Amino acid sequence: MNLKNTLIRYSPGFLRAHLDRIKNSSTGFRLAKGMFWTIAGTFISRGLMFIASIAVARLLGKTIYGELGMIQTTVGMFGVFAGFGMGVTATKHVAEFRKNDPSRAGRIISMSGLFASVTGGLMALGLFLFAPWLAEHTINAPHLANLLRIGSLILFISALNGAQTGALSGFEAFKTIAHVNVIVGLLSFPILIVGTYWGGLTGAVWALAINLGFNWLLNHLALRKEARHYQVPLAFTGCMREWPILWKFSLPAVLAGSMVGPVNWACGAMLVNQPDGYGEMGIYSAANQWFAILMFLPGILGGVVLPVLSDQFGRNDTRQSVKTLIYSIKMNALFVLPLVVLASIGSPFIMNLYGKGFSSGWPTLVVVLLTAGLLSVQTPVGQIIAASGRMWTGFLMNAGWALTFIVCTMLLIKQGSIGLASARAIAYVVHAIWTFVFAVLIVRNGENK
Repeated sequence: MNLKNTLIRYSPGFLRAHLDRIKNSSTGFRLAKGMFWTIAGTFISRGLMFIASIAVARLLGKTIYGELGMIQTTVGMFGVFAGFGMGVTATKHVAEFRKNDPSRAGRIISMSGLFASVTGGLMALGLFLFAPWLAEHTINAPHLANLLRIGSLILFISALNGAQTGALSGFEAFKTIAHVNVIVGLLSFPILIVGTYWGGLTGAVWALAINLGFNWLLNHLALRKEARHYQVPLAFTGCMREWPILWKFSLPAVLAGSMVGPVNWACGAMLVNQPDGYGEMGIYSAANQWFAILMFLPGILGGVVLPVLSDQFGRNDTRQSVKTLIYSIKMNALFVLPLVVLASIGSPFIMNLYGKGFSSGWPTLVVVLLTAGLLSVQTPVGQIIAASGRMWTGFLMNAGWALTFIVCTMLLIKQGSIGLASARAIAYVVHAIWTFVFAVLIVRNGENK
């Protein structure tokens, strides 16, 4: 008995009808299958790493564990540019060309890996060379300079892994990705604990690098297997014929993604400069934890939806693209909106859990929850832009979101945490409006072809 029949057979009666509809829909089952394996792999691998992190924290102690966190944060700061959007670039174009133009899909995989090596190598070299200055002048810890240099190796391998995982997603090899993640999680657990036990902080950083090395090797083997399955040739010869993709897709993807962090930081900086600003930031940060929790599943589904939509756009299958969009919106709404309602009702209790000083911030939590609900429905629509290759348009839309967020924050910041939360909500409402309008235009143009 296969997985889908087992799930349907042992599901409660009220779910069985919905599961039957998904099973009988090629699009619905395609999304559900990808989401199942992605969630399963992510849950197991992150669960193992979470347990390992607790053990590492106990071995290192609070202060040294904080230093490990700062090393990881510093490496992550460079990571956005090290990968240069090669993951999402590979996902979109491999999904589009793996069947109707396997040779081009192979060239794009090779180019993505090559360019990730170059950008990752340059950023890793920069981190290696400037590690002493960064350690002394930005994180006030000169003794961490050599560990930041080890972090440059982590940065480089992460860039390579991003390109490989993106290509695997383009093949819709979500089961394979889940298997890789579980194996890496099982390997990482003992390596991280043993490295920390014997080498302290230095051992922990080296363990992170070794774990990523195993991840790269397993991704490399898995990618070659998927390429053989789809008869996609992997060779560097001629791969730079695809370089226009870097300008049309990768660069705007990086620019669009890299503005989110700085804009959130700038708006937060406005808040902390108000009377009792850090107290209000504490309320906003507590509420924002729930935003991150609610957006976990839509984020996973977005990674599943992009290759499916890209494949359908590549075949000019507008009807199936619309079906995919509707299915993904329904799935996000099914998971997120009930939680938004329940958490909004219980918002006074939730905020009170953080302490007496937080209890008055329940309206901020409600606004944050409603924003997450809106974004969960809007996120699949945004994938239409990426799947259609209109990334410069996506960049301009993100720039509009950023401008709206900053202006509204300037106008509402005197209201404290709820002012900042409301400013972000308004920005996402505006963003959702033009995203929906543009998606409709893309679909209509596809129908008219």
